[in-house]
Amino acid sequence: ADCRYTCHQECRSLIQLDCPWPDPCQSQLSPEGTLLPPCSQNVTQTVEEEKPEPPTVQEIKQKIEKYNAKVTNCLLMKLNDDGTYTGFIKVHLKLRRPVTVPAGIRPQSIYDALKEVNLAEMTDKRTSFYLPLDAIKQLHISSTTTVSEVIQGLLKKFMVVDNPQKFALFKEMRKDGQVLFQKLLLTEYPLYLRLLAGPDTDVLSFVLKENETGEVEWDAFSIPELQNFLMILDKEEKEKIQQVQRKYEKFKQRLQQTLKEARGKPG
Repeated sequence: ADCRYTCHQECRSLIQLDCPWPDPCQSQLSPEGTLLPPCSQNVTQTVEEEKPEPPTVQEIKQKIEKYNAKVTNCLLMKLNDDGTYTGFIKVHLKLRRPVTVPAGIRPQSIYDALKEVNLAEMTDKRTSFYLPLDAIKQLHISSTTTVSEVIQGLLKKFMVVDNPQKFALFKEMRKDGQVLFQKLLLTEYPLYLRLLAGPDTDVLSFVLKENETGEVEWDAFSIPELQNFLMILDKEEKEKIQQVQRKYEKFKQRLQQTLKEARGKPG
C-alpha cells in the first residue's frame, strides 16, 4: 500500500521486502494483487495457492461440446470412454537459430511414420539449416500429452537431433492490442489449454522458440554444432561488411558526382 511494489502472482512467495513502517501488519494485499510486506520483517512467507480441483468427466464433456460448436473445420475434439480426450493443436515455429539434422536423409514416408522408423539414427553425418520462419505444424495429441512430449514430437517430425532442452513451448495471447508470450512448464497439457481457450487461434496459439535462459549453455552443444555456428557467424560477418562497403561506395560516388556538377558554378 505504501511502496507500491508489484510482481507476478506466481512470484509472490519468492519476494522478500523490508517493511519501513512500525507496524507491518497494517499492510495488506491490494485488490489488484500488489505484493506488500509480510507481517514479520525480514521473513519470507510462502504463499501456497489453492490448486483448482480437476474437472469431472461431465464438465469435460460440456467443454468439448461447447468447443466443437465453435469449430469451423473438421478439427474436432473427441471424448474417450476413459475420460481422456484427443484433439488438434497448431504450433508456430519461430526459431532464430539453425537446427541440426541428419545429412543426406530422404524425407520421411508414410511407411516410415507407421513403422515409427527413426531416420535420424541411420547416419552419423549432421548438417545445420534454418527452419522456415513462422512455419506451422499441426499435431493430433491427447489430453495426457505434456509440453515436453509436444516438443519432442515436433523435433522428431522435422528430424531435428538437437537436445530438446534447447527449445521451449510458449502460449501466445492477444489482449488490448498487445501480443503476450508465456513460457509453458514441461508438465503442462497443451490440449487442455486449447480446450479452455476455444478454437480461435487469435485468443491463444502455441509457439516453439529457443529456450532463452539468459545465458547460453554452450555445454549443451556438440563440437560440430559449435563449428557450424562459427561458420554461420563468419558468413553473416562477411555479408555485413559487404553491405557497409557497398553503402559507403554509393555515398562516395554520389559525393563525387555532386562535386563534379558543382565545379564551374558560381559560389
